[in-house]
This record gives sequence, structure tokens and C-alpha cells, in this order.
Amino acid sequence: MTPWQNGLMSARLVAIALCMVGVTAAAGNLGRTEDGPARTDGIWKAVVPSKPMKGEFGNLDPIGVAVGARILADCSINWINPDDGARYCFSSGTSLEYFLDRPHYNIERARAGWRKLNGLH
Repeated sequence: MTPWQNGLMSARLVAIALCMVGVTAAAGNLGRTEDGPARTDGIWKAVVPSKPMKGEFGNLDPIGVAVGARILADCSINWINPDDGARYCFSSGTSLEYFLDRPHYNIERARAGWRKLNGLH
């Protein structure tokens, strides 16, 4: 390695180290406000609607309903079926993404789970 290449490598390492220090310092202040402690609602929470929305399955997450679990969702993450206009509310973005892989199949699974949860076999 030539002295020039060695110097360039050193400069790159210093730049990387400075970036890491900056990221670490910024991460320590994430969510903090000037007036108080860090916020706990997280940056990934979708906006909660001002008026409550009504979704299918009593606002329960359809992926949870499909497996017999009652997971309440506030409808801040939702999907409207273009076929019939039905709104489905999700407890997380992950649940919505999984649902959208096969929406019609997951709707049928949720309907079957809903019947079981409500004793309508």
C-alpha cells in the first residue's frame, strides 16, 4: 500500500468514526422534547383518526381473528377492500403487509375465525 493510499484509508476511517459518533449522539436524543422526557408513542405510529372509524370484525385485526385472537386495532392502519368497500383495521404495519400478500384468502380465514370466536361455527 502506498503512503497516499494509506492516508486515504486513514481519512476514510476517521470519517466513518465521526459519522458513527454523530449517529450515536443523535440516537440518544430521539424523541426528547425541550420540556421533558422522551416520548413513548414512537415515530412509526400512524396518525390516529380524529373520529373513530368502524372496521370489520369489530375493529379487531383480521390476522388475529383468523387464528382466534382478539387483537384490538384503532384503525389508524387500515385497508379498504376495493371489491365491496369493507374497511379492515390492523394493529401493525406488519399485519397489514402480511394480509395484503393474499387479501381474499385472509378475509376468508378471518371470517371463519370470526364465526368461531362468536360461537357461530
